[in-house]
Amino acid sequence: MEAPQTDVVSETNDQAEDLDPFHISHQQFERAAVHMHDLRSGLIDFLKSPKRSLCVCFPVEMDDDSVQTFHGYRVLHNRLLGAGKGGIRYHPDVTLDEVRSLATLMTWKCALIDVPFGGAKGGVVCDPKSLSTGELRRITRRFITELGDNIGPHTDIPAPDLYTNAQTMAWIYDTYDIMHPGRNNRPVVTGKPIDLGGSAGRDKATARGCLYAAERFMELAKVPGLASLKGLRVAIQGFGEVGSVAADLFQDEGAIIIAVSDSSGGIFSENGNGLDLEAVQRYKQEHGTVVGLPETRTITNEDLLQIDCDILIPAALGNQIRKDNAGHVKAKLIVEAANGPITPAADDILYQKGIHVIPDILANAGGVTVSYYEWVQNNENQQWDLGDVNRKLQIKVYRAVDAVVDRWRTLNSENKGPDETSTDDIDHPVPHADGYVDLRTAALVVAIRRLTDITLERGIWP
Repeated sequence: MEAPQTDVVSETNDQAEDLDPFHISHQQFERAAVHMHDLRSGLIDFLKSPKRSLCVCFPVEMDDDSVQTFHGYRVLHNRLLGAGKGGIRYHPDVTLDEVRSLATLMTWKCALIDVPFGGAKGGVVCDPKSLSTGELRRITRRFITELGDNIGPHTDIPAPDLYTNAQTMAWIYDTYDIMHPGRNNRPVVTGKPIDLGGSAGRDKATARGCLYAAERFMELAKVPGLASLKGLRVAIQGFGEVGSVAADLFQDEGAIIIAVSDSSGGIFSENGNGLDLEAVQRYKQEHGTVVGLPETRTITNEDLLQIDCDILIPAALGNQIRKDNAGHVKAKLIVEAANGPITPAADDILYQKGIHVIPDILANAGGVTVSYYEWVQNNENQQWDLGDVNRKLQIKVYRAVDAVVDRWRTLNSENKGPDETSTDDIDHPVPHADGYVDLRTAALVVAIRRLTDITLERGIWP
């Protein structure tokens, strides 16, 4: 039966929640490791530890002739499957722990979606909204110069992330190409402009992967009230590179976008037709925010998470749904377009409420998948059509969802007693059921199992 949508308060609300992203990634890993009793001793520690962490510090001349010092990070977590792969983000709150956590997440994501990359991530501590194009270009070039040969087409391959885009990747490519003349250097970075070797569909790949993951999960799990996207009410936190595209794609499939937000706040449509997304885009381009769009109600980002909707898509920053607000979430399904938007304590509360969560390593893996396709095209000096890219992406995402749902059902069947054998019960757990495994844990089990198998097949060197 479907769990009732009641508010659930965490039993540990009197204790401060640990929001350190690196600690959270370890908690999630440990939850999955519990279900892999046969792992060889010591492999767990190996898979949890980053292979390499770089911290750099460099000066940049600003537009006002002052000199400002910037700090940057690049973490290579694992290279079992191939070169490191992961975005570079620009944000004032970037920390080494955050980058280490995201690099770890990329390792699981690449293993789950089955692309031949390991996990990596990078970031520069800066406020891109306060920087000119020239300042951003100089920061990017100096950062890549500082990384030197620690990145490369077969070593560690950057991509866009928070507040970086195709233009940033073009600067990265150009800087690396100047430092390494006489080679085909296009595969050193993905997410580039099309005329520099970028792939068709890369700009919408993360959001499209979310769409495919949601469609396939609803098809397999048969969650009551979620037969298809047609007519479903969707709320999206974050109306940037991913969230705005997700809004368009979900609407194209018949969903009704009732609320969106950006860093300044959000808007909610109280009419039955949802938001006019073209009007939202025009207003945001003119005013720099969605807040204030005529004929909408202004809400906070916190309000958006608590809206009564069918699907909630967190597409902004991490740690948005925590133990202090998870009990107020009313969505039936959450699709994690952002990395790490839900804490482990919040995962438990959402499960108690009967809310399914398609985890980030599955939901937003479309970006790294099409980055892989771009890398392949660059190495082979090819350019694929958009239809071919999207078809290949759909196949990858569907296979990953199939694997996760299959493992999810298997793990929950193993944890159920002899009187509890209904597949319907497995897909729609009763609140507070002991031993229930959520989709995030199942996805991590699939990813970690693949990596441990490959480690043993390769053999421990020397």
